[in-house]
Amino acid sequence: MNIEQELKKEGIEVVKSLDRLTINMIAKSVADGLEKAFPNQNLDAKDLFMKLARLNMYIARMPGLLSSAKYYYKNHSIYFNEAADLSNIDIYAMHECIHALQEYRDEKDNLLRLGFCDFTSSSLPGMALNEAAVQLMSSYAMNTPLDTVKYFDITLPTYSPSHYALECTLLNQMAYLTGNYDLFNSTLFSNDLFMDKFILLTSKSTFYRIQSNFDKMMDLEDALGFQTSILADISEDSKNVTKISTKIEKLRMQIQSIFLDTQNLILTSYFDKKFNAISTLVQIENYRKKLYNFKDFIGYTATYSFFNDYYVEKMADLEWKRNEIENNAYATNSALALVPQKQGFVTILFKKLKKLFGYSGEYETQR
Repeated sequence: MNIEQELKKEGIEVVKSLDRLTINMIAKSVADGLEKAFPNQNLDAKDLFMKLARLNMYIARMPGLLSSAKYYYKNHSIYFNEAADLSNIDIYAMHECIHALQEYRDEKDNLLRLGFCDFTSSSLPGMALNEAAVQLMSSYAMNTPLDTVKYFDITLPTYSPSHYALECTLLNQMAYLTGNYDLFNSTLFSNDLFMDKFILLTSKSTFYRIQSNFDKMMDLEDALGFQTSILADISEDSKNVTKISTKIEKLRMQIQSIFLDTQNLILTSYFDKKFNAISTLVQIENYRKKLYNFKDFIGYTATYSFFNDYYVEKMADLEWKRNEIENNAYATNSALALVPQKQGFVTILFKKLKKLFGYSGEYETQR
């Protein structure tokens, strides 16, 4: 299947190529936005501009399910919806331009990796994690404010209320633990910095389980979108309405379950390991603050109590840990007080001279 056929299969119909002036305008807008939003990534707007300006860009008719832009890696092209306002770059255009920048290819121009997504495997592991990372990065670049939305009966804080909202919330939780620098560096440069940092803080199995959960959740959301579109196209009195509605509800509950399970895994895998490493009172206080502030990143339902229960449990554990550290310090200090202090050589020598010559004056050290 050639590229034209693949595009047609996705419902993308090219209308015309963009002119050079518009391509340069888009490239400059995105390049300047990224350099300004991520100063610690040492980005060069001129270099980013050159990479983006070399891309093929087209106006195209797109199906309603697609956003206003789509990057197609097989021919290094970005397709913009004919209804898009190209004079004002939106978050979707930023998203697709970042996809173009994060490509990692071999000498034969074969795509090996796109951020977190492994293109050497047919199953494309890390696809959902990468989409969430690019969307979160796009939100930062566009100065999108934090919003609170509700999906699948989950109320959650997100920088992307209309696109990958659940995945972005979970990824933001992970970034709270690792720091944003590692996340965005790996997103843009397709390296393992973020993965290695998260594994160090939790475990290898935890990272890959979370990555798998992201992919499962995105697949379920796609399936939900498909079933919803079918339901919208059939009449209300159709015998299939109940059947499809049941499927939709089941998919919704599966998505909710995976989200909460993943959130709980991120929480416990980090804070359980961190607790075991506590050995000072300062570490206790830092741990308490870190765990308390995690509440600002979570999604919750009307019946969700896992975080509150975990927090109460860990506060009790911290009190036990505090007593243990303080008692150990007291025992150590008491033991030191009972041990005779070893005298220095000069002191011992002076006492012997005093006894020998009967000297009673003060001993002075010469400088």
